[in-house]
Amino acid sequence: MSLRLVFRVVAVAAVVFALYLLFQTLRQYTLDEILTALRAIPVSHLLLGLAFAAASYVCLSCFDALGVRYTGKRLPFHKTALASFVSLSIGHNVGVAALSSGAVRYRYYARWGLTAEDVAKIVLFCGVTVALGLMTLGGASLLLRPQDAADMTGLSRSAVFAIGIASLIAPVIYLVLSAFVRKPLTIKSWSFDLPKLPIAAAQIVVGTLNFAFVAASLHQMLSAFAEAGYLKVASVSIIANVAAIISHVPGGIGVLEATVAHILPGAESVAAVIAFRVIYYFIPLALGLPTLLISEIVMKDKSTSAAKSTSEEPHGRHAGSPA
Repeated sequence: MSLRLVFRVVAVAAVVFALYLLFQTLRQYTLDEILTALRAIPVSHLLLGLAFAAASYVCLSCFDALGVRYTGKRLPFHKTALASFVSLSIGHNVGVAALSSGAVRYRYYARWGLTAEDVAKIVLFCGVTVALGLMTLGGASLLLRPQDAADMTGLSRSAVFAIGIASLIAPVIYLVLSAFVRKPLTIKSWSFDLPKLPIAAAQIVVGTLNFAFVAASLHQMLSAFAEAGYLKVASVSIIANVAAIISHVPGGIGVLEATVAHILPGAESVAAVIAFRVIYYFIPLALGLPTLLISEIVMKDKSTSAAKSTSEEPHGRHAGSPA
């Protein structure tokens, strides 16, 4: 059995399991209960949730901006923001974000002078930034509120505390390595060139802020129905994100619903997650797809015009030359 086939089987199994989780969560409530709960979310919570989601996407754009600097290239922020937003608005919904968003990123960055190797480095760099953000915010949440994660995972408080400490140690080690090691970090066939210390520190900051904003957006939806502490929501968000990344389930479907039920049992939890999905996944996708199409048309027209002017330039000089 080939490795590619194994990945496909695992991906299909993950999606099936996610759909099972979603079914098990939704079957307990009627459609009327869910719709009633959705209508109960105040507009102020929706607007704040949308603002936090937008802040998260700004952080994700900074991932790409730092990634481009990491490759040694320079691009204006508006270009990296465009590539980041469009690729991730699609990648978050399709699943296997590193591959799906990487393909979209390449269409932009290749036109702006970056090589396939540069794009691969940016995708890997962004993946490392995601891991650093998850470990930093997750570690802090586990140490400050270990019982929340213990209740959700079935682990003991001491085990959760140990995981929290390990999660916070990892970013510190990353900083130390970035400060003193200039050779590539190699683990078996996997190799990663460590960034310079300022870039590594920025990775941890924007990575942590990104997931803090994601948790804040979800918190706004949940707090519309009940008192939900931010750190508890952050723990739920981190656990759901880790599970979604491991399973490659598009948008963490089923995983987030099942996890949130530990905070807010009932139809309200489903309504809160639906509202969060609309804000964080569907609205960006609705903006990202037309932006991709429009930018493709614009960049194609620019390429055609540039090629046309280049081909006409020698003829123009010949016509104006003396006989």
